[in-house]
Parts: sequence; structure tokens; C-alpha cells
Amino acid sequence: MSARYPNPTEDDAAPCPDYPPALGESRLLTETELAASLDNALRKWDRKSDLWLFGYGSLIWNPGLPTIEATRSKVHGYHRGLYLWSRVNRGTPEQPGLVLALDRGGSCTGIAFRLAGEGAMPHLEALWRREMPMGSYRPAWLPCVLADGRRVAALAFVMRRDVPSYTGKLRDDTVRTVLGCASGRYGTTLDYVSRTVAALRESGMPDRALEALLARCR
Repeated sequence: MSARYPNPTEDDAAPCPDYPPALGESRLLTETELAASLDNALRKWDRKSDLWLFGYGSLIWNPGLPTIEATRSKVHGYHRGLYLWSRVNRGTPEQPGLVLALDRGGSCTGIAFRLAGEGAMPHLEALWRREMPMGSYRPAWLPCVLADGRRVAALAFVMRRDVPSYTGKLRDDTVRTVLGCASGRYGTTLDYVSRTVAALRESGMPDRALEALLARCR
């Protein structure tokens, strides 16, 4: 760990009053609950037609799906931010990490992925295990404008404000502490944010606010 990121658990580390948050007990969704959530999200899909997914975070640089098209896109009415405490993927119950979520207001650029309808279900089930382990997102079909002007309905993961893992707006010192210590089954929060910032810039749609936050807090 870099010397610029003292571990908050060390004796000489300055305590952060907002971290770790009091989130209560965590519980992973059961396979039955995951399947029910997926079925509900797909209830209007005929299970044959191609479908679109909107990636705004790690899906941009690690979709994990055999997509047949990927293009820059934008959704309106939601913006990207570090609004979700992660107790599995990028942190632990004792030291929660942070991951991106779509919250109300503004707009968000990302990558829209087209997934072939035939044979899609096993890949969507894997996606649900990755993105919905605790049910903190609300899967939603959002109007999405593609780079060439096409308009599609894309499946995206929207932040639920009614769950304890919703962060609201965090102070920089809290984000700095998380970037310095949080790590989960997929790696550190710092790596997650850094890779997303880099992927957005490489795709020609840099997120200035996220870049500025990383620069202030790394």
C-alpha cells in the first residue's frame, strides 16, 4: 500500500468520523431471489430478440458478456456517482468499498452493449450474480441514445435510495479513506475507480467530475 494511503486501522492513522458506516447486517440474495429478480426485470422481453445493456462503470472495461455490438451512448435523467457501499465486490462488511451507481438527475455517458437474444440467459444469470448480490440496484430499462442517433431501451442498474448501502453525497475524506483500504472479491475500490476513469477517457467520453474526485482523494 502506498505511503500516501495510511491504513485507517493503523494506530497512527487519523480516524475518519464517517467510516466505516453503520450499515447493519449484510445478506446475500439466495439463488431463488436472484432468479426472481432477473425474471421480473425481463418480464417484457420475449427471450428471443437481441437486448441492450447500458454500462457506466466496470461493465465498460469488463463486460464479461459475448456482446455483438458495443457503442458509445447516453442516458438522460440519471448521473453516475460513487453512491453504493460495496460489502462484497470492492469491500467487506468491516471495511466497505464504493462502487458506481446511477442516481436521479442529469445525464450519463457510457457504453451500450447489444447481446444476442439466443443463448443470452446464462450470461444474464452470471451478470445478476455479479451486479445484484445484495439487491442494492433497481434494474430498469432506460431510454438510451446511441452514438449514431439510434434510440434503444437498454437494461441498466439504477441506485435504490431505500437501502442502507446508499451513500448519499460523501465527504472527500471519507472517499480518501475508502480508496486507501477497501478491497473485496473483485479487488480494490481504488483500482475500480481508476480503471473506470481510464476507460471513459479512452472511449472519448471522460467523466470530469469523477476524474476530479480521484485526483483529490488518491
